[in-house]
Amino acid sequence: MWAMENPWRFQSHIEVWLLITFLVASYVYVVRVLGPKAVAPGESVVTKRQVLCFVAGITTLWVGSDWPMHDIAEEYLYSVHMFQHMALTYFMPPLVVLATPEWFVRILVGKGRALRALNFMVHPVRAAFLFNVIIMVSHVPAVVNRSVSNGPLHYSVHFLLVTTSILMWLPVCGPLKEYHISPMGKMIYLFLNSVVATVPAGWLTFAEGTVYKHYNTPVRVWGVSVSNDQQMAGAIMKLGGSIFLWTIIGVMFVRTFVRTFRHENDTAYVRKPLTMADVEKAFEESEPIRESR
Repeated sequence: MWAMENPWRFQSHIEVWLLITFLVASYVYVVRVLGPKAVAPGESVVTKRQVLCFVAGITTLWVGSDWPMHDIAEEYLYSVHMFQHMALTYFMPPLVVLATPEWFVRILVGKGRALRALNFMVHPVRAAFLFNVIIMVSHVPAVVNRSVSNGPLHYSVHFLLVTTSILMWLPVCGPLKEYHISPMGKMIYLFLNSVVATVPAGWLTFAEGTVYKHYNTPVRVWGVSVSNDQQMAGAIMKLGGSIFLWTIIGVMFVRTFVRTFRHENDTAYVRKPLTMADVEKAFEESEPIRESR
């Protein structure tokens, strides 16, 4: 009874620690062992930016999957559960994509069925469709109420969310440049992905009564009621995802504008060196000066 009434009790999650250890060890092995054999002499195996992105991504995964966030999200507050999903769906996947070297992806998928499957799945329309379908399904009350009390189902939902999110980000910032869409296409693509999530967010915000029965518990963390918890979850989903994606869109727009402006100015003011041939040609094309009488 004390354990049920103490939301902040420490709970160990060995499976999370094993996963984090495996991912870190795998990245080190890829960079230290496979990398030097895969890249040409003198080429960089991994950049400092990629390492920083990996550290940020693995930290986000750890914080979002371990105590106390995981336990509060699973047992008490759906708003924390929503923030956990935001971290694992919106914040972590692009960091993982940016941390992955191009040579590793090409070795991993090869040139056979895996590459053909990736070519099919990474198409922007299909990738966005899968991502948004999983987002919608993961907020169905029956799925939420069952998954929070069923470990395998819970981790399966998280796995699908992360996997489809990685697919969604590949046309935007993936290591394989041939999958990238145009800068304007990326901005439209991210904007459309931010719109779909507002449907369950709006439904949660204005829903009457308890939507997720699992979170209707007598122990209220921070004194947050069930209705306020649902409204906070809807606000986190609507504002958190939208602001994150719109911020990226804004940065991309500014970079594209600056790059285009700089290119136009550089090409407009480029002057070729004047040669003797240019001077002779100018004299030949000019009309002779007539003397006035």
